[in-house]
Amino acid sequence: MTLRFKDLARYAAAGAALAAVLLAPGAEAQTKVRLAKQFGISYLPLTVMEEKKLLEEHGKKLGLDLQTDWVKFTGGPPMNEALISGNLDFASGGVGPLLTIWSRTQKNLGVKGVAAINSMPLYLNSINPEVKALKDFTEKDRIALPAVKVSIQAVTLQMAAEKAFGPGQHGKLDPLTVSMSHPDGMAAMMTGRSEITGHFSSAPFQYQQLADPRVRKVIDSYEVLGGPHTFNVVWTSTRFRNENPKIVQAFLGALEESIKFINASQKEAAELWVKAEGSKMPAAEAERIIRLPENEWTMVPKKVMAYAEFMSRIGLIPVKPESWKDAFFEDLHGQPGS
Repeated sequence: MTLRFKDLARYAAAGAALAAVLLAPGAEAQTKVRLAKQFGISYLPLTVMEEKKLLEEHGKKLGLDLQTDWVKFTGGPPMNEALISGNLDFASGGVGPLLTIWSRTQKNLGVKGVAAINSMPLYLNSINPEVKALKDFTEKDRIALPAVKVSIQAVTLQMAAEKAFGPGQHGKLDPLTVSMSHPDGMAAMMTGRSEITGHFSSAPFQYQQLADPRVRKVIDSYEVLGGPHTFNVVWTSTRFRNENPKIVQAFLGALEESIKFINASQKEAAELWVKAEGSKMPAAEAERIIRLPENEWTMVPKKVMAYAEFMSRIGLIPVKPESWKDAFFEDLHGQPGS
């Protein structure tokens, strides 16, 4: 069928009108949202969000037709690289990687935290019967953690080392650390035949290890920090937030709903996580971990400044936030953070 000139003109006008709407100030042109998480039950709020398609649901309430692309990383540094290169929209991980990228992108991307997703302790466990305290580790031991020197486990280990060995000794155990994903680190330690004799991880790995009588908890991050602290947070760039305000608003709404669901329906949340992760862990054990009083599902940042002050003092970050609010977008400033 041949189109007449009037038909072509009409279609061209309609196309121009549609383009004008899509490119108008404040219009949400992006429909695909790229999000990342890591291994472990600590990322439960994001798993719930993914499985229940909460971001898509909250996007629809704001007039957005969103598609999500979830990817999994083994640590914060490669996630930050993906965010900087424009291959990721929302990153998630420990406070250490957030503070690192926040301090290094002040004059360009302006990366900041969107929200916390939990407060959880981190355990350094060891299968070496001779290791009962940090001072018992020797050159024969190796400690697996997500990323040497920059992961929240690595920074917490430095804080603990300074307390154990004295001022200026924060890096004393760094030569013993090895970058490994939590599943790989756990597998290596639990064989009992590997050079990996210690594993600084998170839930559920730390609890699974302690179920073995050969394993002993060496340090607890809550003891190092002097109380409950944020473990995982979500962050993005100021550029992305400014260009996609409704997507960020939808994300916050989805995260809030996810956390409310976890706190109200622990059994269902546990079953969802086990199925989504293909975990061999019994759902009852996952539920037990979710319910532990020490594990809080919350968007409120806690003791972020304790990490920031330490990381600034030893030169891990070039700029120190004056307040936790400096490292988070104003959407969260009404929360009782620290």
